[in-house]
Amino acid sequence: MAGSTPVHLCDSGAGERCVVLLHGYLESMLVWDEFVPLLYKQVRVVTIDLPGHGISVVDGECHTMEFLADTVAAAMAALGIDRYTVVGHSMGGYVALAMCERCPERLNGVVLLSSTPNADTPEKAEHRRREIELVKSGKKEMLARVAPAAGFAEQNRRRMADAIEDLTEQVFVTEEEGIVALLNGMIQRPDRNEMLQQSPVRQLFILGRKDGYIPLEVAESMVARHPQARVVWLEESGHMGFLEEPQPCAEALLAFV
Repeated sequence: MAGSTPVHLCDSGAGERCVVLLHGYLESMLVWDEFVPLLYKQVRVVTIDLPGHGISVVDGECHTMEFLADTVAAAMAALGIDRYTVVGHSMGGYVALAMCERCPERLNGVVLLSSTPNADTPEKAEHRRREIELVKSGKKEMLARVAPAAGFAEQNRRRMADAIEDLTEQVFVTEEEGIVALLNGMIQRPDRNEMLQQSPVRQLFILGRKDGYIPLEVAESMVARHPQARVVWLEESGHMGFLEEPQPCAEALLAFV
C-alpha cells in the first residue's frame, strides 16, 4: 500500500543509492524491463505502475500529478527508502516534477527523461480531450495503432519492432478508466518551470534529438531556460531514448546518481 492506494511495484532491493523509475502515458513498469539490468548492479532500482496504468488501481476520473506524486512518495516510504533519485519518462516526468515541488527533502535528484516542465498548450489539451472521447467511445485501439510507433525516431522503428509490439499490447491491457483519469490529470497540470528554476533539487534532462513529441526547438528552449540542469542529448533517439539508446541513457543516469 502507498498510503491508502494499492500499487504494484518491483524493488531490486540492494544498493546504497536508489533510483525510482516512473513510466509514461500508455505504459507500465514493464517498459523498464530491459533497462533495469543496466542499472541494478550499481544502484537500487524501484519501478512502479502509476495508478491508472499497469495493474495499479484507478481512483476516480482524474489522477492529478500531485495525487500520483504523493502515491509514489508513500510507496517509497513504505519500502523504508528515505532518499532517492526520481526518473520520470514523459508523463512520469510530470509526476517527478510534482514530487520535486511537494517533497524535495526526499529527493537526491530529479531526471526528466523525454519530458518537460511546461503545461499543455491549448492545442495539446484539446488533443488530449479528443483522446478521452475516443477512449470513452470504445475506440482505444486507435491509440494502440498510432502511439507506440510514434514514440520512436523513424530510423529506429524497424529494429525496434518488438518493443513497439510490446508497447501496443500495454495499451490494449490498460483500463479505459485509467487512460481517461491520467489524460484529465495531464490537462490540469500547471507549468512548473519557475518551480524547477528555484528548486534546490539536482536536475538532469535526458532528451532525444529526434523526439516527435518534444520538437527540437521546444527542447532547446527548455535547456536554455534551465542552465541549472545538467543536459544529455541522445543523438539518435526519439521519445523512447531508454529503449532506442539504452547504454548512453543508463551511463548518463548513473553518472548523475
